[in-house]
Amino acid sequence: MQVRFGVLGPVAAWDGAGDAIALKGPRHRAVLARLIVARRRVVPVAHLVTDLWEDPPPDAVGALRTFVAALRRALEPQRPPRSPARLLVTEGPGYALRAEPDAVDAWRFERAVTAAGPPADVLPRVEEALGWWRGPAYADFSDEPWTRTERSRLTELRLHAVERQAEARLDLGLAGEAVPDLDTHVAEHPWREEGWRLLALALYRTGRQGDALAVLRRARELLVEHLGVDPGPGLSRLEADILQHAPHLDPGSQGPADTVWAQAAAAYDRSVPSGARARLESTVGLMRDLAVTGGGGLRAAREHRVAAIAAAEELGDVELTARVIGAYDVPAIWTRLDDPDQASDVIAAAERTLAALPPSTPTTLPPDAATTYPPSTVNPATTHPPDTLNPATTVPWGTPTTLPPDATTTLPPGTPNSAAPLPPGMAATPAGTTSVPEHATAASQAAAVTPANGARSPLGARDAVRARLLATIALESRGTNAARGPAAAREAELLARRLDDPNLLAFALNGVFMQTFHRTGLAPHRDAIGTELIALSARHGLATYEVLGHLIRLQARSALADFAGADAHAAAADHLAARHELPLVGVFTQWYGALRLDATGQAPPQEVEAAYRSAAARLDGAGMPGLEHGLLPLALLCLRLRHTSPASADDSADFGPYEPWTRPLVLLGLGHRREAAAKLRDVPDPPRDLLLEAMWCLVARAAAAVGDRETMARARTALAPAAAELAGAGSGLLTLGPVSQHLDLLR
Repeated sequence: MQVRFGVLGPVAAWDGAGDAIALKGPRHRAVLARLIVARRRVVPVAHLVTDLWEDPPPDAVGALRTFVAALRRALEPQRPPRSPARLLVTEGPGYALRAEPDAVDAWRFERAVTAAGPPADVLPRVEEALGWWRGPAYADFSDEPWTRTERSRLTELRLHAVERQAEARLDLGLAGEAVPDLDTHVAEHPWREEGWRLLALALYRTGRQGDALAVLRRARELLVEHLGVDPGPGLSRLEADILQHAPHLDPGSQGPADTVWAQAAAAYDRSVPSGARARLESTVGLMRDLAVTGGGGLRAAREHRVAAIAAAEELGDVELTARVIGAYDVPAIWTRLDDPDQASDVIAAAERTLAALPPSTPTTLPPDAATTYPPSTVNPATTHPPDTLNPATTVPWGTPTTLPPDATTTLPPGTPNSAAPLPPGMAATPAGTTSVPEHATAASQAAAVTPANGARSPLGARDAVRARLLATIALESRGTNAARGPAAAREAELLARRLDDPNLLAFALNGVFMQTFHRTGLAPHRDAIGTELIALSARHGLATYEVLGHLIRLQARSALADFAGADAHAAAADHLAARHELPLVGVFTQWYGALRLDATGQAPPQEVEAAYRSAAARLDGAGMPGLEHGLLPLALLCLRLRHTSPASADDSADFGPYEPWTRPLVLLGLGHRREAAAKLRDVPDPPRDLLLEAMWCLVARAAAAVGDRETMARARTALAPAAAELAGAGSGLLTLGPVSQHLDLLR
């Protein structure tokens, strides 16, 4: 029978019948408490001795063994003599308590409070969990340093539970029941703004508007007088909403979509059994939709994704795991990972799953077909010319996105934009003449493995799952030098074309895009990928991938100094984003606006800097640290360099991941020529990403300044294929000007 432990109050234990177990003296309970704090991990004997005694006696280890033996007899009274303990075990250098996850009240409490669910389920669960508290956590060891962190954590969790209970009551229309507990809560914990907010809202919903406003005034006075801080935005916004009788404060003001969502979610919870595999697959679908909402949604989707994969693997169903991994087909435009460790975990899981999947139709190409590509630029099935946009969504960039249905202002290929002059020394690459000498069209590869009679070996659902795993590997290995990424992208594209699955092909093309940075000068290649994505997505209603195609073409046309074409793609992306509620798109198009202002020379540097700073503000809270970290300092450095200003007078700028390539120029700007030369000698090749040309141009400038001929030769070789491009503009974010000017520095 399972032993249960209690630490939400004095440390205690109960047997399977619910009777208290005699734990003997305080040292015995201290050993037990210390092992519970460790949460099933081993605590070395030396640590236990230090924690139990300020001044350990000579036979402390022997005494500890005596305590452990007595605890084992108390916890497992039916265990035969000399048989190994199953609960309090000896392992390695110490002891561990192998209690089940539901055997400790604190562990159960944490799960109960943090578990998701509709208010009707949350309320009884949290109310029951709050009833498990018998006093302060670890009450008999409140002064021990080893309980301090855990006691603080559990106390904070209990306060959160009280607030969650109140929130569930409010959601269920039980505002009157919430008021007394919240009144006590804020009296005991006056610095918790969420408690004050919930109390004011509960009072308002019971018709006590004056009391609600008085509560908010009292909260403000306490915070200002005692802490010297103003209330946070939540309290300020609630006060304004109460004064204006904002409709959303009324629990009955939910729209039909909210009502349907709540009812469907409740029905799903009732109908689909707990632990069913369908729940896991449904969760991944929700995470995919959550990711494109931006900010907190993107972060939450990332956090839960690996947990969902781990849960699928734990079930031992390889095909379920493959579906869970491959279903997260969220379009990605930025080539630097937000969480490299998580990406590594996803790749490892995808590789394990690929290896475990039953064999399917081989996709390996014959040696003579694998490297023979026709000179075509896009899938022959794509009938759109390279710069033809969806006429329903193409408008000049910067105009309002509320367009009439018949708005058709498509720019003809190569149309110059008189409002967007080109940088000195640059000629725009005509938008209708995109050429892609290296485009490895998987359409032709698929033809290469098709017999002359036109028959193809059968492909099915398992091949689609395999293709999704491969596309996932290609996406999650972006920005690295791993050979696996390009190979996985190519195989995923081949499978997708042979399966004739538009959604899968769009996913695979996203992976192909992420693997087109093995050298500089590949903007035309990415332009062709974007062209096919737009056409494919417009035909099949894949809105998020259509946006991705426009953003890819925005980047590519910027790299080629075709700002008329880039403007049109920015406008199309914004229009689709407004129609489909995709807030993150505006982050990229606003950065493009700053880049355009910079590259075309239409504004003084001060105005361009303000535009970059305004764009950077959009990144705060957007949930994209891989994009945000170091980007603004890099953009401002590039701006100063283009206007012949010193690299930086501030050595404290955080360039984040761009530090190795910016540091030599920053040191030169500070007058540290010798240190700059030393840094330059050790500078690595830049990552294979959207800023590849920009990083090499930074290296080129520094190498030319210090006369490092060897590094100059490296930079010249790397940059030569991009001679016709604007350095960095292929990111859609910033620029260092024409690559050709940097090549001139290296002669």
